Amino acid sequence: MSVAVQGATGKGSPERDQRPGLLERLKRSYAKHWYAYAMIAPVVLVLGALVLYPLVEGIWLTLTDANSLNVARKIGVNEIPASYDFVGFRNYADILWGPGSYDRFWSHFVWTIAWTAICVFLHYTIGLGLALLLNKKLRGRAVYRMLLILPWAVPTFVTVFSWRLMLSDGGVVNTVLSALHLPEPGWLTDPWAQKVAAITVNTWAGVPFMMISLLGGLQSIPAELYEAAEMDGATPWQRFRYVTLPGLRTVSSTVVLLGVIWTFNQFNVIFLLFGTGAPDAQLLVTWAYRLGFGQIPRDYAQSAAYGVILLSILIVFTAFYRRWLARNEQANG
Repeated sequence: MSVAVQGATGKGSPERDQRPGLLERLKRSYAKHWYAYAMIAPVVLVLGALVLYPLVEGIWLTLTDANSLNVARKIGVNEIPASYDFVGFRNYADILWGPGSYDRFWSHFVWTIAWTAICVFLHYTIGLGLALLLNKKLRGRAVYRMLLILPWAVPTFVTVFSWRLMLSDGGVVNTVLSALHLPEPGWLTDPWAQKVAAITVNTWAGVPFMMISLLGGLQSIPAELYEAAEMDGATPWQRFRYVTLPGLRTVSSTVVLLGVIWTFNQFNVIFLLFGTGAPDAQLLVTWAYRLGFGQIPRDYAQSAAYGVILLSILIVFTAFYRRWLARNEQANG
């Protein structure tokens, strides 16, 4: 009985309940894992310098009226101090519902969403079709793979400039259309034709990555599943629906998410194809660049606000997308 009493008393003693402070726990963790901290320190410093600091600086700029006329700058030997003011969330309000907000933001937002949805859909469907073909036993399959991956392996500026030459008024595309007695759109001047041209070029450049990723997923599906389905009398469509697609679920969810992020922020294709012109074909990311670097005066505050809005949209989309995938996994599991 005395032992039990002593145990109960000791269990609630201050010495045993006292927990080391945060600083003490950090010291113990460092003493135990100092090598791991030393290995990740360079990465943390680089990410802080290249990602965290610009992000914090950009968020701060969104709360000001900074432009190229009132930021700190040096002209000759004269140093002019910054004279911009803190304006709070006025930039966001002006972008989202200020005068002319439809022409300055919402029209580009709608086009960016349409551009992303169409391009990712084409990337996935065409890439899946090519992956299914290359997954079969074909003569010269290695050659086909090499040829189909070339558009992705070639530098983007080479691909886009090549398409720009082909889509010009006297280019190959309009020459072929003329020979077939078909209309010859102004691919680089007409607003609707510009959007079609941009989607075409981005699809050409983006399909190979999707194809290679899905091909790897197809090759990881056990052949026994197809053999069992065929023995059960499943048609090719049923094998594709009940074996191939479920087997590609993990790969598909990853590449679609990456495709959405990359396409939503696709700067190279639009900028190299049209520059800062073609206002109807500008995405949110290229419009932000135009505000910050393609006009006089350069509006750094509004450009940074566009960047923060873009980041917020992608964070919200990613969160809902991952939650939707988890819910589907639970339903199918």
